Amino acid sequence: MSVTRLFMGIGSLYLVLGISIGIYMGGSGDHTLVPLHVHINLLGFVLMTVFGVVYHLFPAAGTTSMARAHFWLHLVGSVVLLTMLALLLTGRITEAGMFPLAPIAELAILLGVISFVVNVWRHVP
Repeated sequence: MSVTRLFMGIGSLYLVLGISIGIYMGGSGDHTLVPLHVHINLLGFVLMTVFGVVYHLFPAAGTTSMARAHFWLHLVGSVVLLTMLALLLTGRITEAGMFPLAPIAELAILLGVISFVVNVWRHVP
């Protein structure tokens, strides 16, 4: 499966999840999960969709091993980080309990974005 399809497909799933959390908050009046809702929509839907569109428009960038590394770093990092954030916001863990997984997940996302930037510089005219 192409990196473009992976980014677009997973991004679409994040959109459904983000909207579902928004509907829950609106219906319940409990807005505790606003930070999670925002992070799911931005890290998940918006960024993954933007990455997918860029790789679609510039296929030379989307076929590289750097693009695959970017996808997996972003996916794993965002799933771990968003899970940790959900646990924090629902009181299941403390901020101290986020260490060391959350910083590692953040680093994975950053490394993925750096891979994207290098890939764009190398393969987008």
